[in-house]
Amino acid sequence: MGRVPDRSRRIYSGPFRVDVTVREGVPRVVPLNRLAQAIAAAARASGAPAPASVGLVLTDDAELAALNREHMGKRGPTDVLSFPLLPKETFGRRSARSLGARGPGAFALPPGVRVSLGDVAVSVERAIAQAGEGSGGQDPRTAWEPRDELLLLVIHGTLHLCGWDHAEPGQAAAMRALERGLLPA
Repeated sequence: MGRVPDRSRRIYSGPFRVDVTVREGVPRVVPLNRLAQAIAAAARASGAPAPASVGLVLTDDAELAALNREHMGKRGPTDVLSFPLLPKETFGRRSARSLGARGPGAFALPPGVRVSLGDVAVSVERAIAQAGEGSGGQDPRTAWEPRDELLLLVIHGTLHLCGWDHAEPGQAAAMRALERGLLPA
């Protein structure tokens, strides 16, 4: 069997476009449309400007390890990395509308132009392993299907694009609660 190249696809979910790249050899654990819906839900819940786009790269541990080393200064793979392009102040009810509004500090985009929120890279290999080990989810004792772990990681990464963080206990609790609310029942 010959080499299967990276696959790329644009998926529209409401006012959001998700540009998905699936690296060669990465298994499809969740339909790409479902991942795009999860990204759109997280962006909406964060008050992201719309229309907007998000890049999603589904890859493996080796690529996440290289990105983790280059951008975070950490050794080894991680499950998800986010690369936001907009400041935290862009998100929320009031500021989400400001991208098309007039007034001090606001800027308007030309008609039909989508602002890019940034990119999310997820190790599908790590998501499968974490689900299988029972070390995924919102606590280290969650055992569930790889599809659930991948959906959580995509939501988590998108929330980071939208200014959410979990460095402090209060932030972590709020972010986890939002993630729980965004996961499909």
